[in-house]
Amino acid sequence: MRVDFLRLRNFKCYAEAELGLENGVTVVHGVNGSGKSTLLEAVFFALYGSKALDDRTLDDVITTGEEETEVELAFTHANTSYRIERALKLRGDRAATTKCVLETPDGTVEGARDVRREVTELLRMDADAFVNCAYVRQGEVNKLIHASPRERQDMIDDLLQLGALEEYRERASEARLGVKDVLDKQQGALEKLREQIESKEEKNLHERLNGLESRRADVTEKIDRFESQREAAQETLENATDVLERHEETREEIESLETEIEELRTTISETEREREELLEEIQNLGTEREDALEERRELLAEPDVDLEIDPDADENTEEISSTLENRIDEFEAEDEALRDDLEEIRVEINERSNEAEQLRERAVELETEAEAAEADAEELAETIADDESAIEKRESTLAELEDEIDEIREQFADAPIDFGDATAHHAELEDEREACRSSLADTSAKLDAVEASIGEGEELLEQGKCPECGQPVEDSPHVDVLEERRAERDDLEAKRVELEDDLESVTERLERADALRDAERRVDELETNRDNVRQLLEEKRETMADRRDRRETGLERADELEATAETKRADAEDVDEAVEASRARLGEINGERAELRTRLETLRTIATLTDRIDDLERDAEGLRDQRENKAELNEERRTRLSEKRDRKRGLEDEFDSTRIEEARQERSNAQAYLEKVAPKLEELGETREGIQNAIGAVEQELEELEALREDVDRVADRCDDLQSLYDEAETLQATYGDLRAELRQRNVDTLERLLNETFDLVYQNDSYAAIDLDGEYRLTVYQKDGEALEPEQLSGGERALFNLSLRCAIYRLLAEGVEGSAPMPPLILDEPTVFLDSGHVTQLVSLIESMRTLGVEQIVVVSHDDELVGAADDLVRVEKDATSNRSRLERGEPPEAALLASD
Repeated sequence: MRVDFLRLRNFKCYAEAELGLENGVTVVHGVNGSGKSTLLEAVFFALYGSKALDDRTLDDVITTGEEETEVELAFTHANTSYRIERALKLRGDRAATTKCVLETPDGTVEGARDVRREVTELLRMDADAFVNCAYVRQGEVNKLIHASPRERQDMIDDLLQLGALEEYRERASEARLGVKDVLDKQQGALEKLREQIESKEEKNLHERLNGLESRRADVTEKIDRFESQREAAQETLENATDVLERHEETREEIESLETEIEELRTTISETEREREELLEEIQNLGTEREDALEERRELLAEPDVDLEIDPDADENTEEISSTLENRIDEFEAEDEALRDDLEEIRVEINERSNEAEQLRERAVELETEAEAAEADAEELAETIADDESAIEKRESTLAELEDEIDEIREQFADAPIDFGDATAHHAELEDEREACRSSLADTSAKLDAVEASIGEGEELLEQGKCPECGQPVEDSPHVDVLEERRAERDDLEAKRVELEDDLESVTERLERADALRDAERRVDELETNRDNVRQLLEEKRETMADRRDRRETGLERADELEATAETKRADAEDVDEAVEASRARLGEINGERAELRTRLETLRTIATLTDRIDDLERDAEGLRDQRENKAELNEERRTRLSEKRDRKRGLEDEFDSTRIEEARQERSNAQAYLEKVAPKLEELGETREGIQNAIGAVEQELEELEALREDVDRVADRCDDLQSLYDEAETLQATYGDLRAELRQRNVDTLERLLNETFDLVYQNDSYAAIDLDGEYRLTVYQKDGEALEPEQLSGGERALFNLSLRCAIYRLLAEGVEGSAPMPPLILDEPTVFLDSGHVTQLVSLIESMRTLGVEQIVVVSHDDELVGAADDLVRVEKDATSNRSRLERGEPPEAALLASD
């Protein structure tokens, strides 16, 4: 995986920021607190959302004072491009995700949870795995070292996805125990079923059922006979009851007619009384109307009314109402106009008051701005003084660099080569030394062979004959060439001495060439530093000139602001005078409205009296109509009263007392029989029900017996299945455990090898021999003398470097252990030098170089340490504006650490 592009808006200390990353080592450099780590946190947040925030909340990532934030991350995985966009917005005191989209070649994934799940599957690691492997966060460089073996085991097992095997093993164990519980219960249930079957078979249920069915038939026959006799008695009872009910209905109707006749007489009397009460109300309304007319005459006679209406014209109410309505409308219109004038004046007063207040506030703001401008000018004056001091320091540094360059160049005055030829001269001498060494080795080998041949010939001469064939050796080839070999040996010895002298001479010249090459490199380095210092010196002079201009402009601006503030205060006083004049006019209009409202109230009272007079007349007319209606109702009631008296006399003539007495006797006899037969039927019914219940119980037991036999077969089969399942779960549990142990040991062996390789690549201290990692992830460091140390016993710098090596080894293990293209994200180091001294920082640079050599495509390092800048392929500078507290990014070429130190 490779991060291609990051865009931020209102994310923590960044208002707007865009950053593109290339392959290789990118160093994000800046002072502490400038916002470097925020860039890495943004990448982490884009990938995993809220899971990347630890104990913080979503609103913590939104820039202070803003209400929303946006993060966009583009990355490449397996040669395929992806893009994530996240947006948050404050809603009240909490932030909520308003957009979360992952664009993939197969479509778009939306929603925070779905995007996080897709990223986890794509990278094959969740947020915890990401920070334990690829993202070494600030302050966590020793996290794996300080972790217990168990915690370290869990971390690495999760990264290598071995935790899933343990989870599967635990699930298989839980399943096995669950199956065992069910199997035990089923076996117990099977035994109980067999005991129940044996108990029921001992009851002879079929014989009991036949006897009960015979008894039920006898009882049913008796019940049928008694029910037939009860039905005849019931019919007689119903006929007699019908006759008596008809008699009762006639009697009740006569009583009802008597009641209705009495109610009609009472209603007629009450209606006549109500007519008298209505007559009295009509008279009272007339009196009230006369009083209202008198009061209206008095008001119309008042001089302020001026309606041109005769006060005694009592009956002309329509003319009076019309005149009153017109005059009230005129007065209300006049009052409305005065009220509009009041409202306009109030609005004007309010606007003018606000205007005066705004002018005063603006004057205060201008004075404050003037003070701020003067303060800024003072600060610029102090800064200019600091700039002058810095310029003097850089001029001194420039002079020192020039002197050192001249001093080193003087070394070439007496040298056998010119300045610029040292590297080529050194390479020639190395080739010459290698040739000498090769010739010396060849000569020594030939000399050894000649001496061996001479020794063999001398041995033969001493013996006089060949030890194998017994022949004389005087004419043997070994003896014939003995003198030639001796001469050759002398020549080779002389040549070896000459070659040794030549090698010593070349080695001495090569040492002098080393010094000249180092001097030449140092001059290149110093000249680069000198050019950079010159550039910085020129920039500082330009900056100081700009600050002088800004100081002069600020002082002029302060004078202008103070003059404008005085003008605003004078304008505010003019507006106050206009407001006082408007308030005086407001009082005059309120007086006019009070007089107008008094006259308007009198007219409204006259209008109310006029309406009341009309209402009283209408009410009296209504009461007269009601009195007439009640008279008509009483006439209708007297007619109905006569009809009901005639109906009552007719019903009394139809009454037959003899038939009523016979019906009563028949009903009594039938009721007596029914009362006797009911208990007998109830008794027989209870007997039959008891027999039926017994039959049902026997039939139920027979059904239960058959069901028990079926249950025995079913439970027995179930027990066999559960036993088989238990055996399979036990086998599966053991398989997962063995597989996890085997895979863990493989990974431990590989991780131990990679850790030793990584540590050896960067660690220059030869006091440590090896690192051991056992199956439980316990780490041990062995010294050259064989003494074992715990990682915590190392020095702070060694411990931090050891932990970084462990992180890099885990990273390599994951990358090598994935089939196909490794999905590893960039190796991210956030302030890795916190616990390192200068020597260990150099080793950290070597570690970074080794990871790049081993094939890590993208490495991102965040640090304020100048020494790491030299290891960068790409440099990103982060600076924070002290005024706005906002950070910004700048691209730059990695300068030398010495140059940064002199700045």
